Amino acid sequence: MNAKPDKMISIIDDDPSAREATGTFVRSLGYRAALFASAEDFLASDGLHASACVISDVRMPGMTGPELQQRLIDNLVQVPVIFVTAFAEDQVRQRVLTAGACGYLTKPFVPHRLASCLDAAIQP
Repeated sequence: MNAKPDKMISIIDDDPSAREATGTFVRSLGYRAALFASAEDFLASDGLHASACVISDVRMPGMTGPELQQRLIDNLVQVPVIFVTAFAEDQVRQRVLTAGACGYLTKPFVPHRLASCLDAAIQP
C-alpha cells in the first residue's frame, strides 16, 4: 500500500482563501500539498513533475484550468486533474471530463466528494 505522505497534490487557485482551505483539507487527508496562485506558477515549478494529482480552479486570470489541462495533454504529462469552480458551466464540465478530468466540483464543494475524487485519481 502506498503511503499518502508520498503523494503530492498540487492546488492551483487564484483565490488565496480557497487555495489555503483546499490545501488544509488535502493535508487533513494525509497528503502533501503544494499551493499555486496560477497555472503559470505551477508550470514553472517542480510541482509539474512531482504531483500525483492536480486540483485546479476553472476560471483564473491568465491561463484557465481547462487551458492548463490541454497544455498538460499536449506535453504528454499524465497527471490526474480535478476541477473546482464557483461558476459551473455544463459545456466546460463536459469538455474537461471528456478530456480526462477525474472530477468537476462546484464551490463550495462537499469535502467527501473531493476526497472521493482524490481516491479515484490516485489509485495504488
